Amino acid sequence: MEVKENTISILVNNRPDVLARIAGTFSGRGFNIESVSANITRNPQITRIIITTLGTRDTVIKLDKQLSKLIDVLEVKDLTRVDSACREMILARLKFTEANHGKIMQTIDTLRWKIVSIDADICILEITGDKEEMDNALAILDKLGVDDFTRTGVIALERYP
Repeated sequence: MEVKENTISILVNNRPDVLARIAGTFSGRGFNIESVSANITRNPQITRIIITTLGTRDTVIKLDKQLSKLIDVLEVKDLTRVDSACREMILARLKFTEANHGKIMQTIDTLRWKIVSIDADICILEITGDKEEMDNALAILDKLGVDDFTRTGVIALERYP
């Protein structure tokens, strides 16, 4: 079977140690968490955790069964195999120089990146998109002379529940 990136949505009771137990389920079975994002839902007593991991379909089925057994886990969904929207975000800091200022501004306009903060010698950009777009953005930022960046994990939502 083909190994690919899988996106798993887990609804849990918003209690201490839930994320640690979920992470333990992954590591205990030898699976790596590629990215994780967690936040409360409209109901502050429930948290949605989005995890990406590399594996086969069988891997995800095993993880689903194991995660569903955990206390405080309410629902597990494999969003890789349903119609879902997946996004990431990068915040990047670039130093302006006379040599790169014009190219940075042109790239921002062309790719519709958002300026979060700007002054005479530095700007902070917000870039959102899917995984491929974020990988491409990092390659472009590298050429522009990115000073530093941070990248979120995947956030995802099923289009049609």
